[in-house]
Amino acid sequence: MARVLVIEDDQEMAEAIGVGLRRAAMVVDIALDGPRGRAMALRNDYDVIVLDRDLPGLHGDAICTELLDVGCRSRVLMLTAAATMHDLVDGLDRGADDYLPKPFDFPVLVARIHALVRRAQPALPPVLRHDDLELDAAQRRARRNGRRLDLSPKEFGVLELLLGSRGRVVSSEELLERVWDEAADPFTHAVKIAVSRLRSKLGDPPVIETVPKAGYRI
Repeated sequence: MARVLVIEDDQEMAEAIGVGLRRAAMVVDIALDGPRGRAMALRNDYDVIVLDRDLPGLHGDAICTELLDVGCRSRVLMLTAAATMHDLVDGLDRGADDYLPKPFDFPVLVARIHALVRRAQPALPPVLRHDDLELDAAQRRARRNGRRLDLSPKEFGVLELLLGSRGRVVSSEELLERVWDEAADPFTHAVKIAVSRLRSKLGDPPVIETVPKAGYRI
């Protein structure tokens, strides 16, 4: 499940992008000005940062340059009302990975983000499998022994991350960071509850192992 930061000062547009990306099964945080966006980008591990260029408080160019300087692994998709070739080249020179002029078609934005996510993360097979358990990330479907699993978005995200980790232990903190958004309370029992419900839906024999004081693994 991709985690995306949207830094956009037009609140209506930022919220519309957030709603659309969440419907596309992404975890989304939103910042409405430059300083807030910069702080979130440096503090959290995002796959993609959708960055408006003309931001109050701190220009998007400055944020992009700083992210490049500190070695941030997030891919940057720059949004701007300026659409000349000079603006495109300038944005890419500052470290942006892609560039989309406003106005834009939302399906194009989603496709560009998906392309950047594939570059940001190690390549995984389109369908993840473990014994009789199968998860198709593109179709948002999971099955066990041929039976369709009715999973919530969070349960699906947890299962996708655990299967994609291929036996590696995944901590509760990593699950919270990758599947929930920044608003999630780090002291919440949300991960524990989601894993418990997921186990119930997966049925027997159990496939999710709890590793004491470490996390979970398939």
